[in-house]
Amino acid sequence: MLYCPVRHHPFVNYDDGAYVTRNDHVKAGLNRQSIEWAMTSYDAANWHPVTWLSHIVDYQLFKDNAGAHHDVNLLLHVANVLVLFWVLYRSTGYAGRSAMVAALFALHPVNVESVAWIAERKNLLSMLFFLLTLGAWGCYARKPKTSRYLVVMAVFALGLMSKPQVVTLPFVLLLWDYWPLRRIALRASPLALRQNNRGEISGEKRIASGEWRGLLEEKIPLFAMSVAGAIMTMKAQASGGGFNPDYTLFQRLENAVVSYARYIGEALWPSHLALMYPHPGSSLKTWQAGLALLLLIVISVFVVRWREQRYLSVGWLWFLGTLVPMIGLIQVGRQAMADRYAYLPLVGLFIMVTWGVADFAQERHLSGVPLWLPACVILLALSAVSYRQLSYWSDDVTLWTHTIQITNGNYAAENELADALDGLGKTQEAHQHFLRALAINPNYPPALMYLAVHDQREGKLREAITRYQRVIAITTDNPAYRNKVVRASAFANAGHAFRDLGDIIQARDYLKAAVALDSNRFEPWLDYGIVSQQLGDLTTAIHAYYQSVSLHPTDVGYLLLAQALNQDAHPVEAKWAEQKAKDLTRDYPGARQAAARMLAH
Repeated sequence: MLYCPVRHHPFVNYDDGAYVTRNDHVKAGLNRQSIEWAMTSYDAANWHPVTWLSHIVDYQLFKDNAGAHHDVNLLLHVANVLVLFWVLYRSTGYAGRSAMVAALFALHPVNVESVAWIAERKNLLSMLFFLLTLGAWGCYARKPKTSRYLVVMAVFALGLMSKPQVVTLPFVLLLWDYWPLRRIALRASPLALRQNNRGEISGEKRIASGEWRGLLEEKIPLFAMSVAGAIMTMKAQASGGGFNPDYTLFQRLENAVVSYARYIGEALWPSHLALMYPHPGSSLKTWQAGLALLLLIVISVFVVRWREQRYLSVGWLWFLGTLVPMIGLIQVGRQAMADRYAYLPLVGLFIMVTWGVADFAQERHLSGVPLWLPACVILLALSAVSYRQLSYWSDDVTLWTHTIQITNGNYAAENELADALDGLGKTQEAHQHFLRALAINPNYPPALMYLAVHDQREGKLREAITRYQRVIAITTDNPAYRNKVVRASAFANAGHAFRDLGDIIQARDYLKAAVALDSNRFEPWLDYGIVSQQLGDLTTAIHAYYQSVSLHPTDVGYLLLAQALNQDAHPVEAKWAEQKAKDLTRDYPGARQAAARMLAH
């Protein structure tokens, strides 16, 4: 099978850590606390509890076995292919056409990213519930009942809680009413009657021309759910620093128009596909946006000209509409576009092409064999390209090297390649790529953080502190990089560097800021306790040590706590803390020496 190699691929170093391998909530398994976290968390600048629960269950079952996580993604993609076929066939009665659309969706190289990237589970899940909602709507349209409408709402809610990109679904349902359900009878025509070949919808309630109001009112609860989903997304993105204000409205409009054209190009000729396409910003030429806009206008005019072929209007508006949340009018992140964003929208183009070619052949009385031969050739070609695209996901170095080779000015890819090389112990190569990332974008916090850590390891503490302070300033002042976890890490690392320099006052101030920003890491609490104890503030020190050992019990942490409790005249509690340290270590004298060195430093 085409995607079988993916089960031998590892986790990638981009988002898979945040979603699985470094996420303590996910790794805790399915319990009351993890469920509560999944339902309320804005982690990764998204609110998608169904996706989090999926990862939590996976980790409980498979732990760090990346192949098993990939298998689940692949099974979801297969499910999407089958449900897409079922929805189209049940709604139109055309088995061959429905199968071709499903095959294009299954094999197209643009969709490799959504399947091969574990962190994109949200894309697969939201698509599954999107398609199931379409199917449920078809059942409701045939025989409207409250119970069936409630099923539509329930499945739609699951889609929104998987990834909020499906907020456009109520609009798609209006299109679905127009075609293939044909609940909107704009005018009767022989062509329309011929296309409705199964006769399934003959008993449905038909809405006369102009009676759109009834269809809109019918979907008010679904529109309300979309609005609620959009609000939750805006809050999540704002809390996670997802919005990027670096680009003007005109730049975003230009990029949106060009991206639409690029998505069409990728659908027809899928080459030079990358995990990340840098936003062009002001470098985008006006003539490029003009040509892209002209292309969109020409296709739109063609669709209007042939409006009796309703699938053309539906497919085109499906493509345009479902891309709106991801097209960059409200810029999230630093990418111009992303292959994963096309997973749902390209279905609209597949419908246009498949039904258009089939109708063309039918009107000219062409036999089935000449039509299926080029279809098979196309599918084989797509499979070959997808197989090659999948090979780039075999490891981080290959993935990011390929991305850098086919994109320009990609500082994020340079940074991720450097991180991958550093993880393999190739520090010199990694250092060069971090420097390249900063040469492209001098204000990129991840690269600055790495170089600061590198300086700190080399004993260049002043240089490291300067870089940390720069990270703090950038993540405070620039909303595009406003990330409290990164800022907290910079404060914590700078505090540790100040402590190593003997500047205890500055160390305390920085560490206090670190734990205020992110209270979920035990190391800053431990350091904060040490500098507080060194300054004679035993109350703060004891509180900090308690916080540290509650997050991550260590022998040294409990010994430091015991010493502070003894100094503060709490012998019973001190004895308890010392016993906890003994229970945690096989080298008690060594642990005592380590704790003493940390305090004396």
